[in-house]
This record gives sequence, C-alpha cells and structure tokens, in this order.
Amino acid sequence: MPWDLLLHVLAFGAGAVLVLMTLLGAIRSFVLPRNESVLITNWLFRSIRYAFSGLARLRTTYGARDRVMSLYAPVALVALPGLWLVLLGIGYTAIFWALGEGDLDRCFRISNSSLFTLGSEEPSDHFLANAMSYSEAGLGLLLVTLLISYLPTMYQAFSRRELVVARLELRAGAPASPVTLLEWLHRTGSLADDGVQWDQWEAWFMELEETHTSIGILAFFRSPQPGRSWVMAADIVLDAGALLLSAVDVPRNPHGELCFKAGCISINRIYRYFEGANASPDVVPDSIIEEPTSQDFRDACQQLRKAGIPLHANEAASWHTYQELRSRYRRAIHYLGQLTMTPEIKAL
Repeated sequence: MPWDLLLHVLAFGAGAVLVLMTLLGAIRSFVLPRNESVLITNWLFRSIRYAFSGLARLRTTYGARDRVMSLYAPVALVALPGLWLVLLGIGYTAIFWALGEGDLDRCFRISNSSLFTLGSEEPSDHFLANAMSYSEAGLGLLLVTLLISYLPTMYQAFSRRELVVARLELRAGAPASPVTLLEWLHRTGSLADDGVQWDQWEAWFMELEETHTSIGILAFFRSPQPGRSWVMAADIVLDAGALLLSAVDVPRNPHGELCFKAGCISINRIYRYFEGANASPDVVPDSIIEEPTSQDFRDACQQLRKAGIPLHANEAASWHTYQELRSRYRRAIHYLGQLTMTPEIKAL
C-alpha cells in the first residue's frame, strides 16, 4: 500500500537522521577543534546540572555544596556516551522496522544486539539489514572509544590549569588578593621589568580559552581544594593587571599589558561560548562576586604604599582608569563565577 510504503520511508529517514545527528554531535563535541555548541550535549549537561544544583541548595555550607558539585562534571561526562548509545539504538530500531525486520519489539532487540555486539538477535538474510547491523556495532564502539581516548587529554588540560591556580595561591595569599600579588611581584622585582611571570599567565589564559570552549565540560571540573577556582584565579590576575596599569607608577610593562589583554579576550570568549549555549548560571550563597568600591580602591592603594610600591599622585584618576579596565572583564567574571559556583570573590 502506498501509505504503508510512505510510513516505512519516513521511519527510515527519521532513524538515519537521528543516527547522523548523534555521530555529528560526538564529532563536534570532542574532535572538531573549535567552540561548537551541540544541542544534544547541552541538553544532557543542563538536565544533570539542574539535578545537582537542587542537591547543592540543600546543603548549608559552601564546603558541602562544593563536594556535591565536584561530582557534576564527571557524572555528566560518563552519562554522555550512554545518551549517544540510547539515541543510536532508537535510530537503528526505526531503520530495522522500515526494512521490514518485524515488529518494533524484534527491531529493538536486533538494534541493541548489534549495538552491544551481543549477537543474540540478528536481522534476516537481507544485505541492507545486515549492513545496518554491522554499521551500528561499529558506531557504538567508535563513540565509546572516542570519549575514552579524550579523557587523558582532558585531565592533562585540567592538571595544567590547576597547577597555575595553586601557584597563584602561594603568591596571592589565601584568601587570594590582587594587592598581595602585586606586593609579591614588587618583592621579586617582577613588577615592571620582568616578563617571565606575566608571560606564564598570558599562556595560561590562552590555553584556558582553547580548552574551555572546545571541551566545555572542563570548565565545571572543580579544583581539588574547595577554596580555589580557575575563575577566581583569572579575576585575581586581571585585577592585579588593572591595578598595575591604573595606579602603580612604574615604567610601562608591555608583558603585563599583553597579559591583561589576553586575559580579557580569553575570559570574554569563554563567557560568550557558555552564554551562546544558553547555560544559565546558578545563584547560590557563597558564590557572589562583590564589586570594589572607591573606598576599597583607596584601602588597596594605601596597602600598596606601605609595601613601598610607587603610585600615581592623582588617586581619583587612577580609580576611574581602574573602573574602565575592570569593565572589560567584570561581566564575564560575574557570569562564569555564578555558572561554576565559585567561592566568594572579593576584588581588591
């Protein structure tokens, strides 16, 4: 019957499209070296995020919430190949039904037998159906292998990120402060004429942008210590650069300027990536970023003077310059801080 034939053609087309979308989603998520937003991946990660956010809100301390959220990224990552396999199974079930392999129950068994390479249920002696069965088995293995092969790369990027975060804590104090960081740079003679430290932070920002937009889930892997965060570290370095460029009266430091520029570009590109993926930040206690006031700026300047760091005479002009520089990354830091549930960040 024409209608029956049309229904089978539509089922085959729908199944093929679902299989193709799943395969392309996996490639765009882990193979394509650019910041692509994948609908299937975003849907899964957001769904799991809502569940973990609800559990985190039941905890009364930041440490307890941090322990809950530390599981979010690993659980979401492990669930991803499971979703891929489910979608492949559904797509091939529709394809086998369209090829006349029996009712939906038998087609479902054929699909899952092929997907998990069980061999318990095979299609009839039909070339196209057998070809579909072999292709499903191959794609299932390919998708699982794809994620497993990328895990070492992801954890290497995580380790490099956290090494800089930990080293920054040693230099900026605990809780970290851009003023303390500038004092350390002054004591080591790196405030104006040494580009080694600023070059390291510049390279860190550049790698941060590349890894956290090409593999977005990496942004949600939390630091081993609850008081640390890559967003907090980025804010401290950028604030130190803004203070250096606005208030400190030393010869021009091109390395510091380039580091500040690289940091602003990287943080804003990460922000736009997650905003474009419609990732809604969660506002919970102890993850609020306080904006510095003019009194905070004066207190910071006074602390820098006590450390022997020369400052510009016009403090009001320095304050306005600092505000303008901070406006280049303030919104991105606020968004990413709430999105990743960082500990409280107090500028200056």
